[in-house]
Amino acid sequence: MSDLNALLDDIKRRMESALESLRRDFSGLRSGRASPALLEPVRVEAYGGEVPLTQVASIAVPEARMITVQVWDRVLAGAVERAIRDAGLGLNPAGEGQTIRVPIPQLTEERRNELAKAAARYAEGAKIAVRGVRRDGMDKAKAFEKKGDISQDDVKTWSDAIQKTTDQYVKKVDDMLVEKEKEIKQV
Repeated sequence: MSDLNALLDDIKRRMESALESLRRDFSGLRSGRASPALLEPVRVEAYGGEVPLTQVASIAVPEARMITVQVWDRVLAGAVERAIRDAGLGLNPAGEGQTIRVPIPQLTEERRNELAKAAARYAEGAKIAVRGVRRDGMDKAKAFEKKGDISQDDVKTWSDAIQKTTDQYVKKVDDMLVEKEKEIKQV
């Protein structure tokens, strides 16, 4: 039984990290106000690979509808500007040397719907991650049975416990999505 508790603790920890990743993704979806978190998911082509924007620049919010990005390496300014434009956030950055100004446009109904769809995609990704953790847990339970450590009845008990935990986390993802959609749709 302690093996089951250890397995469930590991599963919950991994599912919780999927929720945390979803929270980070959702923080990047804007609801009309400028926020440094809006640019956190942006990845920049730099130094022979893709790196997070926060590793090549600092992000500031000087006013409610403006974000400024101070690029540390002048050579990367164009790449940062392109990355922000191509991130699918509906932003149009304007470069001024090493500083990039990113005005936050008023959200249109069409843009709100796009953001809601993006939120749904992020939520589906989180659900896939949660289900992947479930699959790993089920595989571990079957491996214990194969080794002879637990019986078929125990595998059924473990599988039920793992599925119940999975259902709880999928519901949390759904609840987070409903909240984010409500926030996005609010005018």
